[in-house]
Amino acid sequence: MIEVLQSADFLLAGAPQRHAEYVRLRGTSPVHLITLQSGGTGWLVTGYEAARQALADPRLQGRTGAVGDRRGLPEDVRLGMNSHMLNNDPPDHTRLRRLVSAAFTRRQMEQMRPRIQQVTDGLLDAMDGRDEVDLVEALALPLPIRVIGEMLGVPEEDSEAFHGWTETLTASALPLGHLSGAATEMIGYVRSLLERKRRRPRADLLSALVAVRDGDDRLSEHELTSMVFLLLIAGHETTVNLIGNAVLALLTHPRQLTRLRAEAELLPAAVEEFLRYESPVQAALRFTTEAVELDGVTVPAGSVVIVSLLAANRDPARFPDGDRLRLDRADNSHLAFGHGIHHCLGAPLARLEGAIAIGSLLARFPRLRLAVPAEELDWRVSLVMHGLAELPVRLR
Repeated sequence: MIEVLQSADFLLAGAPQRHAEYVRLRGTSPVHLITLQSGGTGWLVTGYEAARQALADPRLQGRTGAVGDRRGLPEDVRLGMNSHMLNNDPPDHTRLRRLVSAAFTRRQMEQMRPRIQQVTDGLLDAMDGRDEVDLVEALALPLPIRVIGEMLGVPEEDSEAFHGWTETLTASALPLGHLSGAATEMIGYVRSLLERKRRRPRADLLSALVAVRDGDDRLSEHELTSMVFLLLIAGHETTVNLIGNAVLALLTHPRQLTRLRAEAELLPAAVEEFLRYESPVQAALRFTTEAVELDGVTVPAGSVVIVSLLAANRDPARFPDGDRLRLDRADNSHLAFGHGIHHCLGAPLARLEGAIAIGSLLARFPRLRLAVPAEELDWRVSLVMHGLAELPVRLR
């Protein structure tokens, strides 16, 4: 008989508490029955093989991007935010993903390298001359939100509002009023922006999606607004966490930092290790359409399944010394970007932005260090995201 984990509060805690509990849980089973915030039960997957299976099994439907699911959002708002590919299975998933996949190929990303470097250099220039900055506010946040905003055709002056909305919508344990207010505001803005693109199309991804909406592929209005919502969140929130988590990992592992400074060619492998070691996304959410066996544990039909990417990426059965940061780790097939048909479309962009931001930051500020003890840092309260609320650093 499987014991029910009575409290899963650690899922909303900081990184040290999360990792400590995951170590304990992995030592007992790869799959755990837990009590959800709603008072019902769900299943938490912490083992690598079980997580990989759950992410690829078509009997587990996507729910990671379901904002306000079962929380009473107005139906028009709920559909306007949740009708995207993360919450769809084939054939709708295939159709929706195909519409945007060409914009996120490695070749397309490499063509964006000069612009990403230019934006990064500008942000570092603005930091220069200061003794202390919040690295999330100064670099990790503005870089990806500006890049995805330019790709989509969102005016730069609106980027701050978008981040405010997405930060609220990816948080956990918020009152329904806060969630509903942010969702309604964002959907209203997206619809007005899309209407502007219809009247005056530009050479951007939103104008292209509007053309598809009005063409043969027949994107519904809810699918269109949901696509914009997903691309904005996935296009910047994960990269914010990648950059912040990576810099924190380096500053708390001085030997690894010294090595990376001396061996710049290690940077691509280092980015993969940062993604594994402190994954930007804590968990992917699924819902079973029928009973599924995960690594010997039977999960009934109709169950909520929380697949912990963070726990799976440190599973010692897959990653020797999984709790150690090793920048030259070989065979690093982590699950930070998911697995299966819902594997993150924007992974090449996140990797490129992360590498440019981290490499450029270390080159510009050789005396970079934390401004407060690591244990005093605040982590975002989110079941899905895994990142810092702020990262105060001293530049000199």
